[in-house]
Amino acid sequence: MGHAKTSYVCLPCRASYKQPYDRDRPHRACPRCAEPLIHVGSAFAAPPRRDAAAWRTLSVLLHAGVRFHKSCCGGPGYRPRTLREVRERMTYARRTGEPFARALVRRDVP
Repeated sequence: MGHAKTSYVCLPCRASYKQPYDRDRPHRACPRCAEPLIHVGSAFAAPPRRDAAAWRTLSVLLHAGVRFHKSCCGGPGYRPRTLREVRERMTYARRTGEPFARALVRRDVP
């Protein structure tokens, strides 16, 4: 039985690759630009390459440490899809002192 595939992303190329996860080879390079790929998880769906705002939002999430791994009860949970949603959560995090990564995955911001 083969291993399940997981997603890796190259932000400069705006490309996503599904590859088997291998603990012995955690670091991978983009086949297009040779930059390091970011392991994002198996529940990831890449935005269209032309959608610059969606890729910018994804970049903020990944740099904050948010990934798209499946949980025991289904998908990865809520993730903001627009820069407006990211800004709302950044403002909330600054105002309340909540860690930025935790504020980003919060479904509702009071």
